[in-house]
Amino acid sequence: MQQDPLSINSHPGKSADTLVLEFEGPLTLSNLFAFQAELRKDSAPLTILDLSKVPYMDSAGMGAIINFHISCTKNHRKLVLAGVNDRVKTLFELTNTDKLLKLVPTAGDAE
Repeated sequence: MQQDPLSINSHPGKSADTLVLEFEGPLTLSNLFAFQAELRKDSAPLTILDLSKVPYMDSAGMGAIINFHISCTKNHRKLVLAGVNDRVKTLFELTNTDKLLKLVPTAGDAE
């Protein structure tokens, strides 16, 4: 079974202290290492994960986001998830991690 690829686009936000990471494609175990490597590249005070083009994610993807949230918290950085669709949001709600993470409608709302 071939997995859909995950593409990642990184760019600065409106302020110099903001990094926006845009993801396109599913966030699953098959592309987890590329996702984690991208998260480790920068240490901006505010990181926005734009998930508006992520159709679905599995538990490995969710675990990577939770681990990144913990890392950000320990290092006094902020993480915001933007554009989370209903399918992915349901995963966060079922696991009660929607109470842990900050979710906003769009990347613009996060800045």
